[in-house]
Amino acid sequence: MATEQELSDFLRSVEKRAFKRTVYHVRDADAALDVVQDSMMKLAEHYGDKPPAELPLLFQRILSNSTLDWFRRQKTRNAVFSNMSDFEPADGEGDFDLLEAFAGASASEQVESAEDSTRRTQVLREIELQVQALPNRQREAFLMRYWEELDVAETAAAMGCSEGSVKTHCSRAVHALAKALRAKGILP
Repeated sequence: MATEQELSDFLRSVEKRAFKRTVYHVRDADAALDVVQDSMMKLAEHYGDKPPAELPLLFQRILSNSTLDWFRRQKTRNAVFSNMSDFEPADGEGDFDLLEAFAGASASEQVESAEDSTRRTQVLREIELQVQALPNRQREAFLMRYWEELDVAETAAAMGCSEGSVKTHCSRAVHALAKALRAKGILP
C-alpha cells in the first residue's frame, strides 16, 4: 500500500508530462490543468491505498477518462450555450514561462546561435502542431507509448482497448507524423 509520501512523489513525477499530454488533447491550458488536477484528486481519493507499482497505470486510466469526460461536458455545453470565445481567432501561442525555459537550458543550449535556437524552436513547434493534428485515439496511443514510455500492454489497459489496437493507432500516428514532417521539410 502506498504511503502518503510515495503517492505525493508519484504525482510530482507525472504532473508535467500529464499536463503536456492533456494540453495536446484539449488544446486549452486552463482546461488541461483542471483535468490533470481532477485526475490527481481522484487517484488520491479512490486509489491512494493501492501499491505504488499500480499507481502509474491507474493514473493513466483516470487521466484518459477525465479527458473524455471533459470532451463530453464540452459537447453538451456547446449544444446548449453559445460561447462567444469560440468566435475569437486563436493566436496559437501558449504561455511562455521564462523561469521554466531558463531552468531547462543546458550549457550546450546556452552557447548555440540565435539562428540555431530559432530553427530548433520552430521545428519543435511544428512537431507539436502535427501531434495535435492527429486523431484523438492515435494521439493518445502515441503520447502514452512515446511520451509516457508505457509499454503496449500498459497503454492498452489505460486506453481500454486491445494491444493490437494500440499498435495500429501508434503505427498510423507515426506514419502520419512522418509524412507531415517530410512534407514540411523537417524529415528527409
